[in-house]
Amino acid sequence: MAIETTSGNSTLIQSQVANLLVQPLEQASTFLAAGPTILDSSSPVRIPRVVNGVTAGFVAEGAQISDGDVAFDEVTLLPSTLKGLKVLVKLTNELIRTSVVGLESVLRTRLVADVAHALDAALWDGPGTSNTIKGILRQTGIATGTLDLTDADSLIDGIATAQGNKVNPSHWVMTSASFAALRKLKIAEPGATSDQDFRQYLFDPTGIQNGTAFRLFGLPVIITDNIPVASTKNRVALVDMSKVVVARDVDAEVKILDQTWGDYDSIGIRVVSRWDVGLLQDKAVTLLTEA
Repeated sequence: MAIETTSGNSTLIQSQVANLLVQPLEQASTFLAAGPTILDSSSPVRIPRVVNGVTAGFVAEGAQISDGDVAFDEVTLLPSTLKGLKVLVKLTNELIRTSVVGLESVLRTRLVADVAHALDAALWDGPGTSNTIKGILRQTGIATGTLDLTDADSLIDGIATAQGNKVNPSHWVMTSASFAALRKLKIAEPGATSDQDFRQYLFDPTGIQNGTAFRLFGLPVIITDNIPVASTKNRVALVDMSKVVVARDVDAEVKILDQTWGDYDSIGIRVVSRWDVGLLQDKAVTLLTEA
């Protein structure tokens, strides 16, 4: 007697698609989560700055007080020529009706996420060419220094540079590879004679992580791929987020275009976002680059 099994009758097995759409693993958006100042405006934004003040001095009774000269400039955000981030996807109504997932809702969420990822990269390291966002790591006048991922002293020197510029940095910014290299730094045990004797980690593993947040020298570490290597050289940044200002024209406007392609029985999903970023003080960023 032959018994029919599932392995021999695959054509009779009902196939089902799970009501679940698996999203790819991807870089998290980190810039806005770090807490910069956000200004909402649909027109260009001008933020006045005092470039330098006056020097006060001791003046004797009845003597003439010398004149002071205060200089001003401004930070300009959202110029009329600045481009926005935009994306558009078209799909048929048949696809929407027959999909086992809520396809329209899924695509809305997906497109907003894609725009957010592009925005995050631009706010950190956007080139600013062709009327696009110029990220804070490429701003003119930022402080610089030398990075050595084999020597934690280079990080201390970076902090000293920031403090010398009267900046109190609030965050480290680096890639996961740079952070891993720093975490692997070890110090020698007493009497060490070879690399095998370097057993103790320089950074205490129990102190480098506070809950789900990482820290180095007391400052939170932002892990992002959006501080890419420059000419094969790793970079690490110190940033004072209180001196970073973001202008927001459109957050993430989602529009369902259900008439434009009506003759194709199709709809479009459009997402538009428009932002700009600037530094209230140029030295708010200290960028360390490998020699």
